[in-house]
Amino acid sequence: MRQSKEILRQKWQCGLSHRDVAASVGVSPGAVGETLRRAQQSGITKYAEVEEMAPSELEARLYPSTEKVAARFVPDCAWIHRERRRPGVTLELLHHEYLEKEPGGYGYTQFCELYRRWAKQRGASMRQVHIAGEKTFIDYSGKRPCIWDAKAGAKVEVELFVAVLGASSYTFAEATKTQRSRDWIGSHTRAVAYFGGATTAYVCDQLRSGVTTPCRYEPGVQRTYEDWAEHHNAVILPARARHPKDKAKVEVAVQVAQRWILARLRNERYFSLDSLNMRIAELLEDLNNRTMRVYRASRREMFERHDKPALRGLPPTTFVYSTWKRAKVNVDYHIEVDGHYYSVPHQHMGDEVEARVTASTVEVLRDGRRIASHARSYKRGQHTTVDEHMPVAHRKHKEWSPSRLINWAGTIGAQTKALVEAILSERRHPEMGYRSCLGILRLSKKYGESRLEAACARAVQARARSYRHVDSILKNGLDRQPLPTQTPTRKEAPLQHENIRGAHYYN
Repeated sequence: MRQSKEILRQKWQCGLSHRDVAASVGVSPGAVGETLRRAQQSGITKYAEVEEMAPSELEARLYPSTEKVAARFVPDCAWIHRERRRPGVTLELLHHEYLEKEPGGYGYTQFCELYRRWAKQRGASMRQVHIAGEKTFIDYSGKRPCIWDAKAGAKVEVELFVAVLGASSYTFAEATKTQRSRDWIGSHTRAVAYFGGATTAYVCDQLRSGVTTPCRYEPGVQRTYEDWAEHHNAVILPARARHPKDKAKVEVAVQVAQRWILARLRNERYFSLDSLNMRIAELLEDLNNRTMRVYRASRREMFERHDKPALRGLPPTTFVYSTWKRAKVNVDYHIEVDGHYYSVPHQHMGDEVEARVTASTVEVLRDGRRIASHARSYKRGQHTTVDEHMPVAHRKHKEWSPSRLINWAGTIGAQTKALVEAILSERRHPEMGYRSCLGILRLSKKYGESRLEAACARAVQARARSYRHVDSILKNGLDRQPLPTQTPTRKEAPLQHENIRGAHYYN
């Protein structure tokens, strides 16, 4: 319109020829004549009238037919915005479908411009296009619900967790006691169960429960949160610190939850977290079923149409919450977890390992490979040991027991068994006699079982109770000699002497 206005000024105010005006403005002489013709047809005869007109008004006067025809084929921008949420849908494809319905509609450039104007008017950021099934946005509400302590009569504030799907704005909300890791992960698990599937990515704030190392470029995701994402075949995308536009979807969802859930709870009292969440679940259903003015559809309808078909199926097993601990394997090939000691293969003595601890199990990993697994015990100061983790010598020592030694001795002979029983029973603790018994039993390999049996018989008779005695008997060949016979001692006659008084002396 600036060119049209300049053409009319130079013609009517300056009185230049068509050729001079064309050279000055940079158009053809024919365009100059066409502009004058349109101005005369619209009833404009002098430049003073043009000078007072706005560009849009001048355009409407000079090109009235174009405006009328174009207005009939204005695309439905709300429809464009909804369709862009579907995977693979682009503006170019939507423009092609638009022209199929309206062959005389706008070209691609004007089609995109109309959509951008519409999006700008409704306050949407064009930097984020939410694809169905792609992202879930997570945050806690700054305004908190509360429960009441029935005994103390005091109000206890709790947290409001909010998760929203990017394409449909389908929302999940629940109250938790804290923002700590266990509550954080538990809310995620209940959110995917509510949605009936998982998205490709989860966008969260850089709170401590989700991000251990805040960073603009490479934030460190908390280990258990990372395990949760891996379990659901998803990724964690922490938003930049102090950049709420990175998760604008959930910022709006939190505001909506505050208005349609928390505000409606303001005059109600609940005395447990479960009863509060039951009420929140009722209000959440109402929220998701409300028709959104812009899209002329509810969040549930948008969810059924866009996100639900694109969500990934949930794993067959529910994620089990765990914590991680770094530990060093001690010289007794055990690590300590919450005051209890768990064994690992003795080859890893001195190594740095990681322990994954759940409510029921303790797994020990070295370089990402599991090397041990135990049922969790809450008995402090005690040990859980797997025999296969012990060195061979330790394992064999542990396998010995009094009954096993006695049974082994019985296979050699009755006298050997009697000697072993005597040694074990006469020690203050049976284990103190293990080595003596093992030494005696192993003499059968050098001297044979029959000689050992004879040597044990001599040792029993002599009340010898050590390995050295039996070994000496065998070395000196005493086992080959007959055992000495034990004759009963006879009663000697009383000694007769003149200096010895007899019984009669005392009568």
